[in-house]
Amino acid sequence: MRGSVDGILGTKEEISRERKPNSSSTRTKKWVKRREMWLVILGVLLHAVYMLSIFDIYFKSPIVHGMDLVSPRFKSPPAKRLVLLIADGLRADKFFEPDLETGQYRASFLRSVIKEKGRWGVSHARPPTESRPGHVAIIAGFYEDPSAVTKGWKANPVEFDSVFNRSRHTFAYGSPDIIPIFCSDIPHTTWNSYPHEFEDFATDASFLDEWSFDEFKSLLNRSNHDPELKKLLQQDNLVVFLHLLGCDSNGHAHRPYSNIYLNNVKVVDSIAKRMYDLVEDYFKDNQTAYIFTADHGMSDKGSHGDGHPANTDTPLVAWGAGVQQPKRSSRGRYSDDGFRFVDEHVHHMPTPLDWGISGIDRVDVNQADIAPLMSTLLGLPCPANSVGNLPLGYINLDEREEVEAALANTKQVLNQFLRKSQLKQSTSLRFKPFKALENHSSVLEQIEALISVGNYEEAMKLSQNLRTLSLEGLHYFQTYDWLMLMSVITLGYVGWMICLVLHVLQSYTSFSGSINQMLQLRNNRSQVYICGFLVMAVIFVLLFVECSPPLYHVYTAMTIFLWTQIFSEYRFLKLLWKDLSSSNFVFSMKLLATSAVSVVILEFLVNSFTDRKLYTYCFLIVGVLAAIYLFYAIPGRSAVPVFILVSCWFLSTFTLMPAEIPDNTPLVIASGLIISGVALAVRCFDLTTGGSKYWQCILNCEDQKPMSTLLFYLQVFLVGLSSVMVLVTTTHRTEKKELLMLHQLINWSVAGVSMVLPLFSPTSLLSRLTSIFLGFAPPFLLLSIGYEAVFYGALALVLMAWILFECAILYLTKARTSSYIKDARHEQEERWLQLSDLRVPIIFMVLFNVAFFGTGNFASIASFEISSVYRFITIFSPFLMSGLLIFKLFIPFMLVICVFSAITKLIGVSRLGCYFLVILSSDVMTIHFFFLVRNTGSWMEIGNTISHFGIMSAQVVFVLMLFALTNIYTKDIHIGSRRSSSQKAL
Repeated sequence: MRGSVDGILGTKEEISRERKPNSSSTRTKKWVKRREMWLVILGVLLHAVYMLSIFDIYFKSPIVHGMDLVSPRFKSPPAKRLVLLIADGLRADKFFEPDLETGQYRASFLRSVIKEKGRWGVSHARPPTESRPGHVAIIAGFYEDPSAVTKGWKANPVEFDSVFNRSRHTFAYGSPDIIPIFCSDIPHTTWNSYPHEFEDFATDASFLDEWSFDEFKSLLNRSNHDPELKKLLQQDNLVVFLHLLGCDSNGHAHRPYSNIYLNNVKVVDSIAKRMYDLVEDYFKDNQTAYIFTADHGMSDKGSHGDGHPANTDTPLVAWGAGVQQPKRSSRGRYSDDGFRFVDEHVHHMPTPLDWGISGIDRVDVNQADIAPLMSTLLGLPCPANSVGNLPLGYINLDEREEVEAALANTKQVLNQFLRKSQLKQSTSLRFKPFKALENHSSVLEQIEALISVGNYEEAMKLSQNLRTLSLEGLHYFQTYDWLMLMSVITLGYVGWMICLVLHVLQSYTSFSGSINQMLQLRNNRSQVYICGFLVMAVIFVLLFVECSPPLYHVYTAMTIFLWTQIFSEYRFLKLLWKDLSSSNFVFSMKLLATSAVSVVILEFLVNSFTDRKLYTYCFLIVGVLAAIYLFYAIPGRSAVPVFILVSCWFLSTFTLMPAEIPDNTPLVIASGLIISGVALAVRCFDLTTGGSKYWQCILNCEDQKPMSTLLFYLQVFLVGLSSVMVLVTTTHRTEKKELLMLHQLINWSVAGVSMVLPLFSPTSLLSRLTSIFLGFAPPFLLLSIGYEAVFYGALALVLMAWILFECAILYLTKARTSSYIKDARHEQEERWLQLSDLRVPIIFMVLFNVAFFGTGNFASIASFEISSVYRFITIFSPFLMSGLLIFKLFIPFMLVICVFSAITKLIGVSRLGCYFLVILSSDVMTIHFFFLVRNTGSWMEIGNTISHFGIMSAQVVFVLMLFALTNIYTKDIHIGSRRSSSQKAL
């Protein structure tokens, strides 16, 4: 009969036997360590490979080459040259609305253009609303090739066509992060950019815009003395591009509602006016078209990236040669036609009254529509991979030329579809065509016939319908391999999880038996391996014949390998089934209940990614339940239940706060006092509660040495100094002063020294963890801008509550006998994992995920607040700034993992065994997120679901890396003598 103290699948007697020394114990440890190493390597490799699958499924490059270009059939192009002005980071509302103080409109020149010379609208950007994707959409006509995500900001990581490529010559001036992307590899360009050092967030960046204008002005002046340059400038099909970075830099540094940002709007308007006057005065032929727009907007907290209207709504103003004159608005007669832009804005949205131009016809576009607009104005073919729809409302053409322009746009999209269809058919053993376009040739002939007889209205309808079907066809071939890939990846994850369960059972539970027995069970597996190899070979041949990408072979090989490993354990699986079927009813119900509760908690965590308030309810309930349990379990009066209740309730408030953290410097400074107060309270507990039988395992039972006391107060001093530096550096920035080199040196020194000091702290569990808490507080405070600094202290209180809860359970459970608690002679040994130990990885998963959202929405690009790093650096450096932001986000995770490691030592179980259970739990969530990934709806929703999948997939590497890093701090932790506590208990 199964004993009262169960291992995951073993009995009390088996647990007792593990303590008996035997000749195979050393061999068992070596065998387990070898399996652990290979399983960790396999897990890292598998998750890295499977995480790449989202690039093949959802982030597959839309670019194809080899299509014929289609030029519009014009007698002469509407414009001889085009000037493109892109104000980086300019919000539509800040551009159009009046100034609250003066009541005057900021963009006076461009408003006069809207009223007297050209057309206007809102350009709707698609997330990610970042500079590179926005410029690619405007200049190349498609939404950033997702495969470029893995290559950062490298210029043209994937070759794509653009308006600049099609032009006779392009002149471009602006940021070193944008101009080289589009111009460095094109021979027919003249370009220049300022040094990176100019991008200093501590200054007013509007001078960068003036620099771009001055560069072009000097070019025109130089042409008066350079006949070749003069001749070049007089040719047709020229593009002039000015990238105006000021609004973006000032928005990041000072927020889009600041006077510096709003004044920068006036600067770009002034540059547009001066550019217009300069060009018209130089060429004097009225053959220049002008387009003014922005790549993305800016949120109120000075960031961008997501799909909020503040980031996706950008201004668009066009005027000059080939552009229609303003029209009176008749928008009130329109009804909702169901059309939605890429950012989910409905067509014909009303214009805000305070913009003062609601009476003038507004023509909104998708950002990618600007590329075919520019190409058509110059009479050039649209960029080869453009998916933009030509906005006819901007172009001044006769009826026939309008149809010809729309037809050229349609043929360009259709050619992409035909090329993709051809490529897929040439490699597929069983090709499934897109049936809706099987008769595309006859439709084209019909359109040509309608044009020839002058039926332009019907020809336009057919052309636009054909273009819509072509876009659907592009999507069809973009998702052609989805079913196969998703099936392979899902089977791979399931196989990996089964392998983890088998490893845990064989290595960390009483079911493992002796090493000789395990090796005997693993013999005679050659037939399984041969079958697996044959299956893999057949599938490889099929994939090779279909010219599948190399990663398809890797996905398949990984999945087949995992299932081959599972089937090779068929003897162990038989024994496992036999043991489970012979278990008593109580144990079976306990196993089922534990599994069900674990899955429910993991599903709760999945839902928490979209609703952070769930954590609030969770900690409110858990705080009450844990307090009630300990109140009745611990005899006599104890403040621990109250402490656990208060700490859980305190932490529950943070997931009610906005993901976009508002600035609150006084709160950050006050957090330094809170952190110091928490550390002092824990130290008092450490020094005054040594006689308690419940806490002896975590307290410092030895007398405090003077050096350790000095170290503690030194760490508290560094926390206070970091709070002072928060005040000093923030004051300098708000007064528009540069960050002094002395301030930077102090901040870097305080952050660096404080993280080294915990290595010299006492090795008792509570003393070392307190020192780690104080060690990471200064860098976290210096990187904080608001309530996340208080979150750091609240999280530490809950982690302390977890330690006290585990310590009380350790004393209260039946496992306090010698079979459970190791005496001093066996202190380095680890006991078998038990079913009840699953609570440790599950609690870890909850706290680890809370750390994800305590400092903002980790899954949203826009939640990364760049001003967090201004106390360390203000000169624009994307890699260093990103590194500091990521480090800040890592700090709460490191606290959680340090406590997790300490608890595994406290209860005497294998940390790696618990790590594998953590990965098993995270992969349950990963599979769920994999199926939650969407390919319909707004791009923001699709992007968020992919982010969630990526975050969970990366946890095997992420957690392992943090385990290795925190092991530097936790490996020396010494658990107080269990012999004394055990004797008191008896």
